[in-house]
Amino acid sequence: MTEDSRRVWIRVIGRLGRETQLHLDERHRHFRVTDAIIIVVSLIIAIIAIFNVYYIYVLSQGFNGIVNNMDSMHKNLVVVNKDMISITEKMEVFTGHMEHMDKIEQNMGSLTDSMGSVTGSMNNITGSIGLMEQEMALMSAGMSNIDHRAGNMAGSVSVMRENTRQMARPMKMMP
Repeated sequence: MTEDSRRVWIRVIGRLGRETQLHLDERHRHFRVTDAIIIVVSLIIAIIAIFNVYYIYVLSQGFNGIVNNMDSMHKNLVVVNKDMISITEKMEVFTGHMEHMDKIEQNMGSLTDSMGSVTGSMNNITGSIGLMEQEMALMSAGMSNIDHRAGNMAGSVSVMRENTRQMARPMKMMP
């Protein structure tokens, strides 16, 4: 009987050894599958990260282009503002010259005494000169308004340029 019990024990231990080996083999196979999955997922994440870095780089370049365009626009608006100031000053000078038209009108009134046929034409000119003077005053006011608005636009573009620079500042850290 001792021999039978030994055989039973040997069979049980042999079966345990085989089951343990099968379990270890299966476990090793699962580890390999898990490692392969980890490598594939890591590669996918790396590829996605590369595209994201590229898109951030493109966005950074776009912001730099926007900032450069805003700088250029600001410079051009400063020039336009200076030109509008010059035009406004010239319109004021022109309005001053139009004031002399009143003196011409008065002198024409004295000529009507000596030249009766010219009187009707001079009255028409007088009305036209008055209208011209009114129009020039309106144009001068309009030019002052345009000059003011161009100054406001230059200020707004300056604020937009600064805001865009602040948005693009973190992107400048990217290569």
